[in-house]
Amino acid sequence: MTFESTAVSAVASPLLRNSHVKRPQTIVHLLRSCISGQTPRLHLQPIHAQSIIAGLRSDLFVNNLLLNGYSKSGLLGHAQKVFEGMPERNMISWSSTISMYTQHCREEEALYLFSSFRRSSSESPNEFILASVLRACVQSGAVDHAAQVHGLAAKSGFDSDVFVGTALINFYTKIGSMDEAMSIFYELPVTNSVTWTAVITGYSQIGKSATSLRLFNQMKESGVPPDRFVLSTVVRACSALDFLDGGRQIHGYAYRSGTEMDVSINNVLIDLYCKCSKVRIARRLFDWMVVKNLVSWTTMIAGYMQNSSDLEAMDLFLEMIKLGWQPDGFACTSILSSCGSLMASNQGKQVHAYAIKAKLESDEYVSNGLVDMYAKCGYLVDARAVFDAMIEHNVISYNAMIEGYARHEELVEAIALFNGMRSGSPHPSLLTYVSLLGLSASLSAIDLSNQIHCLVIKAGVALDLYAGSALVDVYSKCLCTDDARAVFDEMDQRDLVVWNAMIFGYTQNAQGEEALKLFHQLCVAGMRPNEFTFVALVTVASNLASLFHGLQFHSQIIKAGLDFDPHVSNALIDMYAKCGCIEEAWVLFDSTHGRDVVCWNSMISRYAQHGHAEEALKVFQLMRHEEIEPSYVTFVGVLSACSHAGLTEEGLCHFHSMKDKYGIKPGMEHYASVVTLLGRAGKLQEAKEFIEQMPIEPAAVLWRSLLSACREFGNVDLGRYAAEMAILKDPKDSGPYVLLSNIFASRGMWADAEKVRKGMDYIGAVKEPGYSWIEVMKEVHVFIARGREHPKADLIYLVLDGLMQLIKVSAHEPETTELLMGDLNG
Repeated sequence: MTFESTAVSAVASPLLRNSHVKRPQTIVHLLRSCISGQTPRLHLQPIHAQSIIAGLRSDLFVNNLLLNGYSKSGLLGHAQKVFEGMPERNMISWSSTISMYTQHCREEEALYLFSSFRRSSSESPNEFILASVLRACVQSGAVDHAAQVHGLAAKSGFDSDVFVGTALINFYTKIGSMDEAMSIFYELPVTNSVTWTAVITGYSQIGKSATSLRLFNQMKESGVPPDRFVLSTVVRACSALDFLDGGRQIHGYAYRSGTEMDVSINNVLIDLYCKCSKVRIARRLFDWMVVKNLVSWTTMIAGYMQNSSDLEAMDLFLEMIKLGWQPDGFACTSILSSCGSLMASNQGKQVHAYAIKAKLESDEYVSNGLVDMYAKCGYLVDARAVFDAMIEHNVISYNAMIEGYARHEELVEAIALFNGMRSGSPHPSLLTYVSLLGLSASLSAIDLSNQIHCLVIKAGVALDLYAGSALVDVYSKCLCTDDARAVFDEMDQRDLVVWNAMIFGYTQNAQGEEALKLFHQLCVAGMRPNEFTFVALVTVASNLASLFHGLQFHSQIIKAGLDFDPHVSNALIDMYAKCGCIEEAWVLFDSTHGRDVVCWNSMISRYAQHGHAEEALKVFQLMRHEEIEPSYVTFVGVLSACSHAGLTEEGLCHFHSMKDKYGIKPGMEHYASVVTLLGRAGKLQEAKEFIEQMPIEPAAVLWRSLLSACREFGNVDLGRYAAEMAILKDPKDSGPYVLLSNIFASRGMWADAEKVRKGMDYIGAVKEPGYSWIEVMKEVHVFIARGREHPKADLIYLVLDGLMQLIKVSAHEPETTELLMGDLNG
């Protein structure tokens, strides 16, 4: 519609029926009323038409008002026609039009119009034109053009103007030239909140959040009141630094100063509290908000997910949908992560369906979230289908898929995908190598671990905390503690996770003394041990049967407030029991709240090992009474207890209930316990039939158990058969030879015993000497069978000889048949 045709309908407007409207001062008044918002802007075009009828088409003042009005109404086409039809233009005309294009992100038109101004006008641009052009340069990324404008501003003397100076500061902060930005900032005679916001935001964007907070304090001291944009920026800076106290102070300042707490400030505060693990405070703020937008919901859901409050995240996501909100890609990504953590595949599939319906499946974050969710839930085929359907893969999608394969020990697929990354794009990241190291650790694949380590070095990737702890872990699990320690010593920075990985490595490889030395170094380095550190250390005390160290660690655990941690409690119960303090173990067990199945298993197993079969079975009954579901390990302890107590029928009943009642498939340990159970009851033939009817291939330990029972009951024929089967399974094991020799010796069959000895020598089976240790006065004394390594060995043997003489004097003939094999080997 042209301006002339608009004039025809102008008379229909109630606003324009008055005859006074044709007066120039009335039209000017109406235009100003529209611009200020006092009159609805929909009247702007009829007023414009009336101005044409009134003969004001060429009036410069009226045209400038029209440019301003159309710009604020977003009617850029009408403004452009007014500008092009103006017979005369002044600085305000040019400034209004250039500013209009900049404000509406039409930076190319703004820069073109500025060039036209420079060509057609002899005047120098004013501060408003320069500020608008600089903003257009920022929007378009025209760095060279902005540098020229800076030179023009300096030449014109406008570089110290607050509007031009702020625009220059904004430009230099956007390109990361903070020194140049601050140089302009300090030259400005006057600064306002926009200027301060520009420099504070600039430092925050380049990661110098501490400088942003310092400038914020200077801003307050200078008397410039921070607005909501400044507050949002400094709260983000606090989030980046995990500076909770600073964020709380800003929150309090905003509340006390009466600053408008709009949705943007509340959103960044929610993000701050979530990142500082104060999820409850974040939720209270979220619930308090009268006005919420999509960012509010997404930030709160992501906060729950980041703090492992996955159930709460899913509940809030459901509430969001019920209230009619449409989740975006970020909300879907967060909730998919929670679904994966909870292995909630059904909910994850529903989110997938929503993503398809909302056309979000092509979003790379959503696609990566889907791959991760399906992989964590064990649906590797679905994860790979989503991965293969992606138009473009980035390193995150590759890592998510490789991590999925690694988690489920799918070595071939993980390596194939990794090789695909190496041969194409994108290249593997450090996280890729960490995932593969985790896989090789679970498989104890030392060759693969060495190759990955070499690739990390070859790629020139810095050994960060994650990769370093992964290498320490994998080398430890592959029994290469020296290599693990070399990696540990090579690292410039070590957090507690790395220290724990190395201490656990020593613990797993029975190098308890090294673990204790490293713990001492950890304390000297000023690190505070956590629950994982103490679990490793208490395990060391258990393995060494060192009650002295165990008591020390228990004391430190109580001081650290970690005695209620279930993992720590389980380790302590195990330690006291292994150190012979079974009553202390029970007291600790009885006082433990929230006992998990591991805790119950530890108590049952330790009672069984100490020969307290009745107590072990009572604990099992108590466990079932509290509706704790037994596990694989539970029945190892239960069957061992039945074996010690001679409860053959009850033991068999428990064995059969494993699969029938609890759905647990018996393993080699359970079969061995049943063989021992039957053997101790003298049911040797039944034990033999039980072994031969097993659904899995019997290991040597089962035949050895039967052989041990044959020795007890003097069954030579069955013992000979059991020994042959055990030796067939493991020819290098000396146990069957020793047991069979003892059977022959007990029957006086010396020739057969000698034959067994020669067979043992021929095969090269070496009897490993037994050893034991005891802690006396904080010192551990180790004793090896027939060894003389102890510094007081002569005195010990002298006492033993004296005891043997006392036995003979008391008319008790010592049993020596089982010592004969040792004498023969001596």
